[in-house]
Amino acid sequence: MRVVVMGAGGYVGSRLVPALLAEGHTVTATFTDISSAGRFWWSDQVDVVEMDVLDRPAVRAACVGAEALVYLVHGLGGDDFATCDREGAYNAAHAAVRSGLERIVYLGGLVPDVPEGDLSPHLRSRLEVEQVLTDSGVPTLALRAAMVVGSGSTSFEIMRQMSDRLPVQVLPRWMDTHVEPVAVTDVLTALVGALKAPPRSRAFDLGSGERMAYAALLRLYADRAGLRRIQVSVPGLPTGLVSRLAPILTRAPARTVQSLVESLRHDMVCRGQDFVDELLPPGHALTPVEEALDRALAVPDEDVPDRDRDIIGPLTSDPPWVGVVVR
Repeated sequence: MRVVVMGAGGYVGSRLVPALLAEGHTVTATFTDISSAGRFWWSDQVDVVEMDVLDRPAVRAACVGAEALVYLVHGLGGDDFATCDREGAYNAAHAAVRSGLERIVYLGGLVPDVPEGDLSPHLRSRLEVEQVLTDSGVPTLALRAAMVVGSGSTSFEIMRQMSDRLPVQVLPRWMDTHVEPVAVTDVLTALVGALKAPPRSRAFDLGSGERMAYAALLRLYADRAGLRRIQVSVPGLPTGLVSRLAPILTRAPARTVQSLVESLRHDMVCRGQDFVDELLPPGHALTPVEEALDRALAVPDEDVPDRDRDIIGPLTSDPPWVGVVVR
């Protein structure tokens, strides 16, 4: 199958492309800046296309001759990311219809069981993108995940860098909410499986099956990282204040950190595990959160090339702020 991966240079996209190649797919990988493609070991095995999702003709051109689209574009860093994400989704949906694609696969965020108006701007935007793609009429499988565990994942890196820097963790009471992390390997397997599943439109929640409070996840991380950390619960600490302070403690893009922190006030857990039967191969075992943390924290042999490394761990193609201990 010829698959267009929009957002191939991002965390999930850069790890998905080799998985698609291993399955025998032909891949078109899109980049906003084509000069950045060369840092990925697989770049000479795919069709590399420079494309901005806000450029409708370019999006249409990228889809010509394709059978499926994997849409991994999120504009969390912009001043008006919701508008950009909406326009990009409309352009992708238009291109999918015009090119006669068989299916769209989209990776978004888990949707908490709350009224849509109560969602954070980040989650509301991801849900809107899902709705735009689904409304195209092209069969759309929307995969939803909360924290993706792996070195280089923005949510994981925020946890890593804040935990490394803060010996005393001041936790707002609203962080008593729960999260269901999922290893990036299981996300990739589900994305690949979505290209084989019957073409229809529906959403799947992706998770490890392990639900825990954010505070418990931070304790587990500290334990696996060999850190001693004290947690102090503080009532009345507003989400907005925490979202403004968090970027100071990390080297992840500030606006992205703010957007993700604002989502922490809701339980981010799966409504079911049907993705295991419908998207994963028979006998596939989900990676336990503790194992995923250990593998994300492992220091790789620098002599081992990216193509042979554990993709839960760091790759040389990751952004320079990944894995940095902020002191």
